[in-house]
Order: sequence, then C-alpha cells, then structure tokens
Amino acid sequence: MSHPDPGREAEAAAAMGFDLSECVQEPIHLLGRIQSHGTLLAVEADTGTVDTASLNTGRLLGIEAQELVGGPVTRVLSPEGWAEALEAGAQHEAVSLVLPVSIDAAGAPRMFDATAHRQGPFLILECEPRAVAPPHFGRYYQGVRRALTRLRTSTSAAECCQAATREIRALTGFDRVVAYRFEGEDGPGEVVAEELTDGHEPWLGLWFPASDVPPQARRLYRDNWIRVIADVDDVSVGLHPPRQAGSGLPLDLSNSVLRTVSGFHLEYLRNIGVKSSMSVSVLREGELWGLIACHGDTATTVSPELRAACEFFGVAFSLQLAAIEERQQAEALAASRERLDRIVSRVTSDLETSLLAGDDALRTLLDADGAALCRGGHSHFSGMTVAPALLETLQAHASELSPGTVWSTDRLSEEPDRPGDDLTSGPAGVLMVTLSRSGDFLAWFRRERPIARQWAADPSKPVQAGPRGERLTPRGSGAVFRAVVRGQSPPWTPADRATAQELWRALTGLVLRHEAELRALNDRLRVANADLDSFAHAAAHDLKEPLRGISNAAAFVIEDAAADLDATTVRRMHTMRRLAGRMDELLDSLLHFARLGRGGLHRVRVPLDRVLDSALEVAGDRLAEAQVRVIRRDLPEVYADEHRLYEVLVNLLVNAAKYAADQGDRTDRTDRTVEVLVDTLRTPAGGTPRQTVVVRDNGIGIPADRQGEVFELFRRLHGPDERGGGAGVGLAIVKRIIERHGGELWLESEPGRGTSFCFTLGQGGGD
Repeated sequence: MSHPDPGREAEAAAAMGFDLSECVQEPIHLLGRIQSHGTLLAVEADTGTVDTASLNTGRLLGIEAQELVGGPVTRVLSPEGWAEALEAGAQHEAVSLVLPVSIDAAGAPRMFDATAHRQGPFLILECEPRAVAPPHFGRYYQGVRRALTRLRTSTSAAECCQAATREIRALTGFDRVVAYRFEGEDGPGEVVAEELTDGHEPWLGLWFPASDVPPQARRLYRDNWIRVIADVDDVSVGLHPPRQAGSGLPLDLSNSVLRTVSGFHLEYLRNIGVKSSMSVSVLREGELWGLIACHGDTATTVSPELRAACEFFGVAFSLQLAAIEERQQAEALAASRERLDRIVSRVTSDLETSLLAGDDALRTLLDADGAALCRGGHSHFSGMTVAPALLETLQAHASELSPGTVWSTDRLSEEPDRPGDDLTSGPAGVLMVTLSRSGDFLAWFRRERPIARQWAADPSKPVQAGPRGERLTPRGSGAVFRAVVRGQSPPWTPADRATAQELWRALTGLVLRHEAELRALNDRLRVANADLDSFAHAAAHDLKEPLRGISNAAAFVIEDAAADLDATTVRRMHTMRRLAGRMDELLDSLLHFARLGRGGLHRVRVPLDRVLDSALEVAGDRLAEAQVRVIRRDLPEVYADEHRLYEVLVNLLVNAAKYAADQGDRTDRTDRTVEVLVDTLRTPAGGTPRQTVVVRDNGIGIPADRQGEVFELFRRLHGPDERGGGAGVGLAIVKRIIERHGGELWLESEPGRGTSFCFTLGQGGGD
C-alpha cells in the first residue's frame, strides 16, 4: 500500500459515504463554545468594555452574559485586577498568564484563576473557580525539577521520550501518557514512548493515520503549548453574541485554554475509551515535532498551576530533544568528516569533474543511490541517473531558494509538481542543497524502500460505524493492522542535512577562493593585454615609417643605379623591397588584430542574407577566380555586430577560395563549391544543441594533426607564395570576433574532401 496521506484517506472515507474533508476543513478555532467548568469574557482592551461573554457567567460570576456585554468589566473585576490583567496581556500578546483574582459573585467573594491573553483588540479573560486552596508551589517545583533532571541525563531521543512520559504521568496522574512523533508536517504519527496503568492496551510502536490530527489542529498545537479537555461528555457553553459584529464570525479562540474541541475529536476520544485528555506540544525549530498525549479514564480538571508546570516541562523537553538531535548531528558530521575532507581536498576550479570523480565518494557521503550536480544548464551524475523532467522541476524549485538552503523529501511521488516517473527505476527521495540563485544545485537521490508498519487502525478504512452513526471512528478494537508502505525512500536525517550544508559551506569557501584567484589573474591579464594592445598599436605605426624608407631606398637604387650594379645585387634589392612590403602587410594585420580587442560590440538583430551579400562583394572576385561556386540556403536573422560578422564571412569565403581543390588534388569530382547555411548542432563542449552558422567547402581539407594550428596568429599551412600568400591572420581574426560575441568556433575537416567552419554567436544570438 502507499503512504496513507490525508488525500488517500479522504478517498477511502468517501467510498464509505463519509466526507472526511469536513473534519480536515473544520474551523476548530471558530467553534464559538467553551468548556463549562470555566467562563470567558472578551474585553475591549482600550475601553474596558465587555464585547463577548460565555453564557454561564450568571452561574459562575453572578451576572448574566446579556447584562455584562456592553458594560464595563469592572462590574465583575476590581479596577486593580483589571489593570493587572491588562498590563500582563499587553506585554505578552501571544502568552497566557494566570492571575489569582477575587470576584464578588452573587454578593459573595470567590477566588478564580484568571488566564489572560491578547487576541486582536480584545483581552480574553478566562476564569476558572478555585474549589480548594491552590497546591503548594513546592509540590510542582520538586516534581518539575526531578523531571528536568531525568531529561538532562537522557542520551538518546528514545530515552528522552520515555523519561518525558514517565515524568508527565507522575506529575498529572493520567492513566496513559504517550510520546507521539509525526512523520513530516502532514504525515502519520508513531507512538515512540508510553507509560500506562495496568489493564490498558499498549500502543508502543503503533502508527496512527494522518487524519487523526488534521492540519488545522496541528497549527493550533504548534501555536499553543498545551490543550486540556476536562470531560469529553461535557455540555459546552456558547457565547453571547455568537458572532462578532464586524466580521460576522464567532470569536477567535485560537489561544483560549477553555476552547471546546471538534465533535469529531470528541467522538474519536470516546471511541478509544478516553474520558479526559491533555496534550503538550513538542516543537523543533518552530515546527510541530510531536505531542505528549495524556488520557484519563475519568473526568479530570487540570489546575492552571499544573498546566503551567506541564507547559514549562514541554518547553524543556523540546529543548532537550533539540540538544540531543544536535549532538547526534555533530557526531554524525564528525564521523563523516574524513569522507567530507577527501571530497573537498580534490575540488578544483573544474567543479564538475573534481566533485563527481569516479570513486562514488559524493554519492556514499549520504548513503544515497545517486548524486547529481546541475550547474550552468549542464548535469553531471554519480550512480543512478535522473529523468530530465525531474531535474527541471528541482532547478525551478532551487531558483526560489536562497543559496545554501537544504530541501529534502522521502516521498517524492507526493510532491505537487513531481513528474510521473516509475518509482521502480527512478528516485523516491531527494535531498538538495542550492548553490546559486540561478537554480544550480547539488542533489542526492534514494530509491524506494518498502517499509513494514503496524497500524493501530486499518489505514484503508478510516471510518467505521460508531455509536452515533457513520463517523470518524478509527479505533474499533485492539487489532493491529500490518501493512507495507510503498513509494517512500529511507528518511533523510538531520545529520544528512547538516552534512550536505557543511559540504556547501566548504565548496562556497573554495569557489570564493578560486574566484579571488581568478579575479587577480584577470586583473594581471587585463594589464598584460592592454600592454600588448599598446605595443601592437605602436609597433604597427612606428615601424611602418622606417619600412617605407627601406622600401623607397631600394626602389631608388633600382631605378637610378640598376645599370651599374651586377645581377645579384639587383636581385637582392628587389628581395629587400618585397620583404619590406611583406613586413608592412604583417604590421597592418597586427594592427587590425589588436583593434579587435578595443571598443565594444554593437549587437542587433541582423539578416544573415544581407551580411553574406556584403561579404560576397569583396570575396566574390577571389571565389570566381578560383572557380568556386557559392551555394546559399535560406538564412535567418542573427544577433550580432554586423560589421564584425561581415569580417568573419569575408575571411571564411576568401579562405575557401584559397584552398579550393586543384585539378590534381581531386579524384572524384571537379565542381568547386562553398556553402553557407544555418543548422542546429551540438558544440564540441556538449550541452544543448544550438543554432550554428556553417561555411562548408569541398576543397583540399586540413590534416587532423594540423587542425589545431589554423586559428593561431600568423600561422599558415602553406608557403608564403603558395595559394595567394597571406599573412596567416584571417582565421585568428575570425576566432577573436566569435569569442568576443561569446560564441564558439570549431572546424570539421577531412583531407581531400573539404572543411566546414562552424560558429555560434553567444547568448541572445539564437543559439
């Protein structure tokens, strides 16, 4: 069977004709009734006027509710008592404070315990009569002190829970006290510790369906440390007026100590033989971890002093549990430190390769079946791989979280945006730590592990015929139902989460250090590049003048004295002039190459057809001379600097003309062509296929061992006087322009069959 979540329980209940959603959606804080052993007044804090009163004030306070409402609270409470309650409530809006007060009820002074708290504009006063003198403080003090000592000596969560149930039962005298732990914020609960009197059926180790404590009840348990029901058969008392004039809703009793509970819950308690109950909340980092649930066989009124003692104990118990869990986390982190250090020590600036090395250290760090690093749109795996749809979902979720946030679930199939993968092959649980605000993350995955559990009720039948008809009646007998939970991975522990966050901290430190080193290196490179640009610019200008002088001097000698010189000297003078011209050409190329590093790009959407037409105006004659036919396909718009893109195409087309196949180079065809097209290709770096401009010729091709040289400055694969000469700068210029666009440039070539130059134009260029 699957995990019995509230949705599936609702389906099972609906099949039996019972709408479980009524229980789940019931506004239990707006029931408008209180338990009858006390009375309630809602007083406007600013004016002291009674706004709402319970309908039993006449019996307990001597004045009927209808008469109290609209009048001053000082009719039943002394001005000094009201001032004290108002001061306490104003300072502690979310906390109930107990004050002993004397009320002149029916002409006779009577002592009450008044519990005060703020609720919006009102001060809520709940008065419980004192039948006897309050117990001596020392009794509770000694009991709580003994209980806290037992808690402090506990070394594990199980031992701490057992100590808590034992001490709470000793303090209160309830017949059954259990520690009840929730699985997640909306999951079922398990009894992890228990103390009970003889003759009661043990519940230790049993699981209870999530519907036993619906979401709105869990919220109230989280906001209130303690909840007491004195008598499940109590005839509760309504309020006057039943609804607030402004909102039309009953008075909000979220923090009331006398608030009655849902009829569903009272029916639930009756069906398990409980006459009275008390629940003490257990919180972990502000969330509801579980409850200490107390059940009595008889009606029991818990005094405010005892409630305060149990509330204090609940706070201490929550802190002790947190301390034990933190110690266990620290111990687990220390145990994994060697593995963590081994992973961190090998991390380099190439995070993907170094982090997911082949020894599975990252995966086994959290005892996972697989791990994945998703960064910059690329995914890298260790162990099991994961469907792309799930990675996209996790990336979207990671982009909503702050870097360093750890998110986990052991029931991935129940996540609302979970892609529908087969759990037999895909992960059932994931723990993810976010790396950046752009959605980069590191994740671990676990496969499904079926879990056998014992249930205190049949999870597939949350509703049975109770004594009052078809109601939520989860306990019909002492039967134990055994079922297997599917669709769930082993849970991620707090230690797992702490280890993942520790790894993130270490990686963040390394990345920041690498970034600092990279910034320093980039600063040095910028200075070096600026110096090189300045040198190239100066050299190109300052060296051209003496070169022109050398060339002119050689020309003058040839013109004026050639007849008086021997043939060898004349030939040398011609060589000097040719070499000076060659040097002048190289300096022009160097100057042009240096200028490419200056100034910005002016990128716009530009028709590639138009740029090709402009390039053919320059390169067309060279292509025609080499008898190379141009083939062009439908070309789209691209996002680029039009003038720089024009240079790229001119250089590639001229290159195609230079390296067109000679007749002697070809054996299978004589038609010389160069083709310009746009295709969707995967770059050599991998990743998503991108829109790519391709210039493809069927010329002589480039040997594989020399393909890496063609983009180097002043590198030529032929002699200076072969194939039209050239400075060996054209393809270096192409490479620099493409890189300044943020794109990639590569070639594919085979000797005798031609060369394809392929390039993308970076982000926004349609690639």
